[in-house]
Amino acid sequence: MLRYLTGLLLLLLAGCTAGVNPLPDPREMSFAPLDFSFPEVARESLDNGMELYLLPDDELPLIDITVMIGGGSIDVSEEKTGLGGVYAATWRSGGAGKRTPDQVDSELDLRAMNLGINTDNYTSSLHLSLRKEDLPFALTLLRDLLLAPGFEADRMEIVRKQAIEAVRRRDDNPGSTAGRVLRAALYPDHPLGRVSSAETLNAIEREDLLAFHRRHVHPDNLLLGISGDFSPVDLGDQLESLFGAWSKGRSERQEIPPLTPSQAPAVHVADRELTQTTIFLGDRGIEKGNPDQYPLRVMNYILGGGSFNSRLMREIRSNRGLAYSVYSQVQIGRRLPGMILLGGETKSGSTLEVVGLMRQEMEKLRADPVPEQELALAKESLINSFVFAFDQRHEVVSRAMRLDFFDYPPNYLEQFRENIASVTAADVQQVAKVYLRPEMQTVVLVGQEQDFDAPPATLGLPVTEVSRE
Repeated sequence: MLRYLTGLLLLLLAGCTAGVNPLPDPREMSFAPLDFSFPEVARESLDNGMELYLLPDDELPLIDITVMIGGGSIDVSEEKTGLGGVYAATWRSGGAGKRTPDQVDSELDLRAMNLGINTDNYTSSLHLSLRKEDLPFALTLLRDLLLAPGFEADRMEIVRKQAIEAVRRRDDNPGSTAGRVLRAALYPDHPLGRVSSAETLNAIEREDLLAFHRRHVHPDNLLLGISGDFSPVDLGDQLESLFGAWSKGRSERQEIPPLTPSQAPAVHVADRELTQTTIFLGDRGIEKGNPDQYPLRVMNYILGGGSFNSRLMREIRSNRGLAYSVYSQVQIGRRLPGMILLGGETKSGSTLEVVGLMRQEMEKLRADPVPEQELALAKESLINSFVFAFDQRHEVVSRAMRLDFFDYPPNYLEQFRENIASVTAADVQQVAKVYLRPEMQTVVLVGQEQDFDAPPATLGLPVTEVSRE
């Protein structure tokens, strides 16, 4: 019986497929060129200088609000390193206006609202996500957070203790250790290279948080972006009522400390009882005003940013099986040069071999023009993936805010794909020669030194030992 049913099923399948055209070969398929345009973000301002970025969208009864403030950790004094993180966490958890911290948390939970606050090198940002019907409450809470933050002392102590515990444990993560050592070498005696300690965190007082807030949080030093299901006319009336009487503050920008020279190239070894080594190779790169950013982005994709399409992944993982993860990054700095980084993890016994292969792939990019097929794949991938940075409507708003705040050139986004498409093989080789300098890169190795396949000194650079914090 089973044999009969099996035969019958095969006959039915054969009948169903008879006369059906075979599926086309994916390699022979063609598609229309990608057509993408940016939604128009309305830009308005209140009389007190508050800049508004508005993008109505009634697809869902939801609203997102982002506030970007021109004040970050870049000019925090060395003895109070870590203030930015303590400020953001205490601002979020420390109450607002007449609401205690517990009341703020309870009201957010009751409405299923999300509130997040973050401070980076140059900005502090606040984000609220909410239902349409909760907009009046959200704007009132936003006013209290901006004009009357609580910074409740007990909450600040909780934040401080959590930050100190994070300092105590950060050497538990090899990647965290490698990043800290690399930044300190590339940006010595500078906020970009500093990390907090128990001493600097204990030096922060509540008055420091209040002073930071008073200095930076003014209507003419912030951008307010809103997207979602709202009426622009009604929203304008609400914002004018809540913030119109808020007077302007000082208009000067935060001070950006000038960079000091990087430390001389060296191999920094953090000897840890690990079965694999975390490897970082790094150098300073460029900031956003440098036109080399476009060939650098293409070069980075080819070198290690393109995952399995990259040379590092193909040579070190696929061909040799020496690493599960290996990559490169070009971090375009917004006001100061960012890092060019190569990273990976490998077993202790292949540590120096992997470093050598990383250097070898950089030298190949310097010595030979990339083949046209490889170049075309990199450019096409960067161009096609660009649109996925805007798969959420609010990201269009927040990106517009960031571009304006950091003084990007007009039509930067609109021209991005065109600038990538114009990159040539000669351009890629030229930036590789300028920015990929293996002999000038800082090398960081976090692993069991006695198990390395060769002494770190064989890399031709001075070797320094990194002590555990």
